[in-house]
Amino acid sequence: MIQRNLKSEIVSKLTAKKSEIKCKKGQQFIIEGAPVNGLFFILNGKVKVFRTGINGREQIVRFAKNGEIIGHRGFGSEEYYSIAAIAIEDTILCYFSKNALQQVLRSDPTFTYDLMLFYANELNNSEAKVKLLSQMTVRERVIDTLLFVHRKFGDRNGYINLPLTRKEYADYAGTTEEQVIRVFSTLKKEKLIIAKAKLIGIRDVQLLKKEISEHNFYLDS
Repeated sequence: MIQRNLKSEIVSKLTAKKSEIKCKKGQQFIIEGAPVNGLFFILNGKVKVFRTGINGREQIVRFAKNGEIIGHRGFGSEEYYSIAAIAIEDTILCYFSKNALQQVLRSDPTFTYDLMLFYANELNNSEAKVKLLSQMTVRERVIDTLLFVHRKFGDRNGYINLPLTRKEYADYAGTTEEQVIRVFSTLKKEKLIIAKAKLIGIRDVQLLKKEISEHNFYLDS
């Protein structure tokens, strides 16, 4: 979005005001409930975005990688972040302050329009995901999560290039850690996946796709 508008003099001035932040693996850079102060763009690395759900349980909203925005859902009329974000590997972030972004939005119609389209797409994906998950069985939700993470981060040495705990899979799929362990065990017996500690490898992507094809597994978030 910012890259597409770099030729704009106003946006160029914004990029000159950016700050670069280096986060170690496990370092939290957005705290849920903290005052909104700006947006983060991932220059290099991977990030987990989450919020506190019912009974204080962690609910993973999304995983993000290079080139993606973090903190945009708290940017606007809200005064506090409704989400938290933590680096799941060493990550380099580009930070733009709230004041600097608001100046650009008031002065550059093209950039403002692009941001509006971005938010509209985010809202559509979020609503579609809620509907999709409500129609899926636990097994289907876990499979959908595996395929999503595989599609987003790819393979490395035969395993998905994002080591996650069983709890993290559960927190994204909207189920329990015990249910994820059961589904993974069944998928291993069916020779659809392989597992090595936190590493999961998909042996037959097409067969997994067929299991949830009626739900449109291509939905990304």
